[in-house]
Amino acid sequence: MSDHYFAPSPATDSRPRTVTLALPDLTVALRTDAGVFSPDRVDAGTRLLLLEAPPPGPAVRHVLDLGCGYGPIAVAAARRAPEAQVWAVDTNERAVSLCRANADEAGVGDRVHALVVTPDDPLAGVPDDVRFDLVWSNPPIRVGKAPLHRLLTTALDRLAPDGEAVLVVHKHLGSDSLQRWLVEHGWPTERLVSRQGYRLLRVRRSTTGSDDEVMS
Repeated sequence: MSDHYFAPSPATDSRPRTVTLALPDLTVALRTDAGVFSPDRVDAGTRLLLLEAPPPGPAVRHVLDLGCGYGPIAVAAARRAPEAQVWAVDTNERAVSLCRANADEAGVGDRVHALVVTPDDPLAGVPDDVRFDLVWSNPPIRVGKAPLHRLLTTALDRLAPDGEAVLVVHKHLGSDSLQRWLVEHGWPTERLVSRQGYRLLRVRRSTTGSDDEVMS
């Protein structure tokens, strides 16, 4: 049985390959491998986010790629926001290693900080004083509802005062219920795009804070 893509140390035999991320403003080759998320191609949800999310503004200094995989979002964010530091986090050690290599090959390795984290500390290694102007994420929905809520709450609590998150989630994996949960917990959330079953959700900083206990 193959590993989940969020397994810390995939036991699946390595099968390196290369995929191409082709967008109107950039084209990059990305190394992938077995045991990581969507190793055969840049998945449709990630492509939708990178095609439709509002571009980073000139004031963006810190970007978070939550669940970075092999790095298509992190690399694109760093290329589009040349003054920003990009924090790319994942529990999968193989994926994080690929993200580092892909950032280096794309010429943004000095600004992409790819970090191995844990479910209990999903921002391990990110300095405590960093506040994210922008979060771009194709979040790991299959980890389960409670771990996902904990992951998102941890990241959203670190948004800058004018920061926002853009998440891509398929409707069959709970995008609409996730949007309701975010709103109910004080995070204003709107649907930006709906295409091929994917929802692109924009989340604003909470006006009340989100210190409530995460609900399962």
